Amino acid sequence: MTVTTPVDPEDLTARARIRDAAILHFGERGYEGATLRGIAETAGVSLGLVRHHFGSKQGLREACDEYLFTMIRRVNDQTRAGMASGALGSVITARGALRSYQRYMARTLAEGSAAALFDELARLSEEWLAEADKDRPDPPRVEARARAAVGTAMALSVGILHEHISRAMGVDVFSPEGDRLLARALIDIYSHPVLGREDAERILAALDEAESTPPQGGSP
Repeated sequence: MTVTTPVDPEDLTARARIRDAAILHFGERGYEGATLRGIAETAGVSLGLVRHHFGSKQGLREACDEYLFTMIRRVNDQTRAGMASGALGSVITARGALRSYQRYMARTLAEGSAAALFDELARLSEEWLAEADKDRPDPPRVEARARAAVGTAMALSVGILHEHISRAMGVDVFSPEGDRLLARALIDIYSHPVLGREDAERILAALDEAESTPPQGGSP
């Protein structure tokens, strides 16, 4: 096994190699399945050096998470700048920078240990929604925080369900080809709403009416 995840040219130090090897192992084998010895072998360092830099497997995973957060924030900033300037090429490049971490994120989410990751992505999504709401022709009926949480869950579910999505699409969603197809599908979905405004208003009105109607047999 070789390290295949160096996506940031910050350095090629032993600490960075260990971190990248850990992201690979955690993504492929899960936290319980990964071992510090295996990570050390992939990084080409001694087990003692891994412990020197990170202390424990938990400390190493925390370092991986923090590095991933840094990358997510960086990609978010680059995407915002690219959208604002019309430099869509930079947006695509920025998005591709996270491709190497998809398996790690999917495994972490499936193992139920990604609360901080989810919260950070939801926070960033809420910022995007707050900006988009300024240009909406109709006021949102649900606060941005709730919409951000739902949207984040929908986006992250792709990683968790990647095997099923890959089978249905006929291409590995974690491959560059599958990632491009996924991006095109998402753009098509988001740019063509399933519900028109009139249909949405009718459904929302029905929900409002149902919420205001006491359950049968209840007190008025």
